[in-house]
Amino acid sequence: MALILSIETGTDICSVALANDGELMALRESDEGRDHAKKVALFVDELLKETGVQPDDLDAIAVGKGPGSYTGLRIGVSFAKGMCYALDIPLIAIGSLDALTEVAREDFDAGILDLEDDQWTSSHLVPMVDARRMEVYTQIFNTSGESLTEVSAEVVDADSFRQWREQGGIVLFGNGAKKCAEVLEGALYVSVSPSARGLVRLAEEAFNASKFEDIAYFEPFYLKDFVVIPSKKKLL
Repeated sequence: MALILSIETGTDICSVALANDGELMALRESDEGRDHAKKVALFVDELLKETGVQPDDLDAIAVGKGPGSYTGLRIGVSFAKGMCYALDIPLIAIGSLDALTEVAREDFDAGILDLEDDQWTSSHLVPMVDARRMEVYTQIFNTSGESLTEVSAEVVDADSFRQWREQGGIVLFGNGAKKCAEVLEGALYVSVSPSARGLVRLAEEAFNASKFEDIAYFEPFYLKDFVVIPSKKKLL
């Protein structure tokens, strides 16, 4: 039972949610580029004013830990850690693919997704975060939100996920999914975007189980090392 602020900044979408006892109270998000450093603070301020919640009322901060954009993840995690330090409250980290799957499950329950019941119940859920070209960060879930594989970076081709496609089929979603659906025969694609609302239930569960991070040492889950590519332009 907690008042938790959730932050998701691992893709082009900047999203902040406020929830009480696992129930969403208010949400702010934008997909207008990656100006997350400015937007996340603005969104938090707007949510607190809208709901009348004071910062000292918060019980914890939850953040999408990745995988995702290196810069986006650092912004979200740094902001969350700063608030936790200042307010002396715990930090909760939620896998961004877990949270994306929660959004898909909520959208299906709400009748938003263009899928029949039998298509959904027989399928495996495959959230995908774009990692450039035909590579994605992904993981397999069942429709109850339980993970069936570990998080991995996959270069997708026509043979990818064949086991899962033959055992009930797959539903793809996330910003890396559409390109993959074009090469995966039989895969179903639905439009589902990352959102902080996907952290709400998972963050409440983590809070009740006291699954907190060490604020001083916690780092985002990048999955792959960040590599700086030198510019080919010659400096005069």
